[in-house]
Amino acid sequence: MNLVDRAKNIIMTPKTEWLAIAAEEPNVAQIMTGYVIPLALIPAIATLIGYGVIGSGFMHSFTWGIAYGCVSFVSTVVGVYVTAYVVDFLAPNFGSQKNFGRAMQLVAYAYTPAWVGGVLNVIPALGVIGALAGLYGLYLMYLGLPATMKTPQDKVVVYLIVAVVVLIVVYMIIGAILTGILLSALGLTMLGGLGHM
Repeated sequence: MNLVDRAKNIIMTPKTEWLAIAAEEPNVAQIMTGYVIPLALIPAIATLIGYGVIGSGFMHSFTWGIAYGCVSFVSTVVGVYVTAYVVDFLAPNFGSQKNFGRAMQLVAYAYTPAWVGGVLNVIPALGVIGALAGLYGLYLMYLGLPATMKTPQDKVVVYLIVAVVVLIVVYMIIGAILTGILLSALGLTMLGGLGHM
């Protein structure tokens, strides 16, 4: 299935799409290169444009746009992989099937609304609305756990909560590390950014 159809179906008809996904043989490399990376570019490019071209205030410069676009992209790609690893690692604790390929399917496809909503980062003030689209991804993950990880229905909510906590921690750590590295590499500091006000 092509990227556009998969993204549209997982957002519009998730229950039937998860069944279709469960019938596929997971291919981690194909999911990363053919789905995660192209979709992760949406919020990254929108962030670059929003902070680097359109935005205003202390973080308006093309260099800031590049920094935040890179942080967005790299943290997303690394975050998907790490989160899938943790979801797979935790699977036996929730009566679920341990299968990294299935965990990758779950995490990658559940992120879809956040990536599509990330287009709103073009206007930094609307970025929060785009981020809220990611909340729909929690519902997608809830629906996807039984289909991909074979999670018993009575353990889905607890597994989901643990996975979300892990996801938040992973993104905070990755984001902090990447932001520090990129700001330093690009010669930017938060104090230096205040000069743009």
